[in-house]
Amino acid sequence: MFCEVELLRDVAVIAENLNRNGLVSQRSIITRLLEDMLNEKASKDHGYFLAVTSLKNIGKGEVVDESGDVFFPVVFNCRTFLPYTGEILQGVVSHIFRHGVFLRCGPIKYAFLSARKMPNYRFVAGENPIFLSDELAKIEIDIVVRFVVLGVRWIEKRGRIKKEFVMLASLVGDSLGPISLSGSDELDL
Repeated sequence: MFCEVELLRDVAVIAENLNRNGLVSQRSIITRLLEDMLNEKASKDHGYFLAVTSLKNIGKGEVVDESGDVFFPVVFNCRTFLPYTGEILQGVVSHIFRHGVFLRCGPIKYAFLSARKMPNYRFVAGENPIFLSDELAKIEIDIVVRFVVLGVRWIEKRGRIKKEFVMLASLVGDSLGPISLSGSDELDL
């Protein structure tokens, strides 16, 4: 689900970005805020940070240590994406295995759809494996699939996965399954 949240961040501006009078441009503060949000990527409470939509307030800067770096409290609105259990979403098939498929859904790279949660579909092995339904609908690489979210988990850090949500998906329900031919207009974040 997409949400609009108000956030507060302390933005550090390094001493090198101060002008001769010791002042910092608003542009430097905003640029640093955007860099920080890009690096932060997501949080457990708010989901993925998609866009800073408005700037509410930039507080008075405070020099914190001998380096001369200045910290500014910044209040802003941010659009986020946080899936929840029971939500209907669409994803693009990225990998197919005997036990299920992995889908990409917006910024979420790991949505697993188990073969057990695909009623009337069977695995067809081969050079390009697919899942084929009794009605001959195919789930293959790059197909868009509508699914229901069974569960969402936040992973702070595990192996090469850092600050990511992972999902379990299902096709049990009405109007769920493949919805288009190969290809998608999906925005890859």
